[in-house]
Amino acid sequence: MNRSTLIQTTISHWRFGFGTVLGSLLVLLLAVPALAHHPLGGSLPSTPLEGLMSGLAHPVIGVDHFAFLIAAGLVGILIENGFVIPIVFVLAALGGTGLHLAAFDLPAIELMIAVSVGLFGLLIGWGKPLNLILLGGLGAIAGIFHGYAYGEAIVGAEMTPLFAYLIGFSSIQLAICLGIWKLGKSQIERNRTQALINLRFIGFTLCGAGVAFLNAVMVG
Repeated sequence: MNRSTLIQTTISHWRFGFGTVLGSLLVLLLAVPALAHHPLGGSLPSTPLEGLMSGLAHPVIGVDHFAFLIAAGLVGILIENGFVIPIVFVLAALGGTGLHLAAFDLPAIELMIAVSVGLFGLLIGWGKPLNLILLGGLGAIAGIFHGYAYGEAIVGAEMTPLFAYLIGFSSIQLAICLGIWKLGKSQIERNRTQALINLRFIGFTLCGAGVAFLNAVMVG
């Protein structure tokens, strides 16, 4: 590859990375008012299909949840067996939903969700490998609070739509997290230097989004 081609390729990578980060930031910040997210408009799912659709939608239309799914997928890219983190998160989210259904009171749910996004974004932006056990523990704690929030949309539902809801939100979260993790891994293998630069940009973008979510919680 000659010098001119190398420069053009580098510029192209930078444009793509910057455009991705800027676009993500704008989407996240514009969507901050959507923190009050209810897939069925606040209605309780009454059929298995409604339960499944609600479960599939909740982690996606809730921008704070969706931002964390991105973070959970990215944070394990630099460590071996990083795919474990999304799995731990989703299992813990099921536990958090169970706590809500059992009428167990957890404080500061939205606050902790915002903090989880900011913290994981910061860890990604730092760009250094971290201990798998530490990240798994943080993912589990985050999962409990995110799952508790998911439980709000299903409290009082009958057993069949309830199980469909749990299947829906678990499967969509795993698909998003593991898909992002796999995509990130492939980018690292293809061009590690540029991928790490883009990863850090995205991490700090997510950290900024976490701060925005936290501000929305504090002033709302």
